Amino acid sequence: MSDSERRTGPFDAGLQLERTSLSWRRTALSVAVGSLVSLRLLPEWLGGAEWVVPGMIGLLLACLLWIVSRRRHQAFMRQWSRGDDPRIGGALALMLIAAGVASVGALGLIAVLLGGR
Repeated sequence: MSDSERRTGPFDAGLQLERTSLSWRRTALSVAVGSLVSLRLLPEWLGGAEWVVPGMIGLLLACLLWIVSRRRHQAFMRQWSRGDDPRIGGALALMLIAAGVASVGALGLIAVLLGGR
């Protein structure tokens, strides 16, 4: 496809891709904020430096989500600008969210069980 035939501008009037990309970034920011709060409060409430680990894992998860969201958006836009039918899988971002929620739930259960001593 020649440069004159390349697409420019948004591919749809509703800007669905941009809204989806922004929502993934908001999710990453929410995970980061929750992780920072847990870094501050968990060691103080539960006693012990090992409770810093959940916050660090959450921050790593937030960074990964941000990167995946950005790369996904860029790949989609590259495909669309070349004139291809854009198809991007979303399994990695969903897997990261599911793993993060599962690990936070497991750590919460451990905290409740250890708090009963």
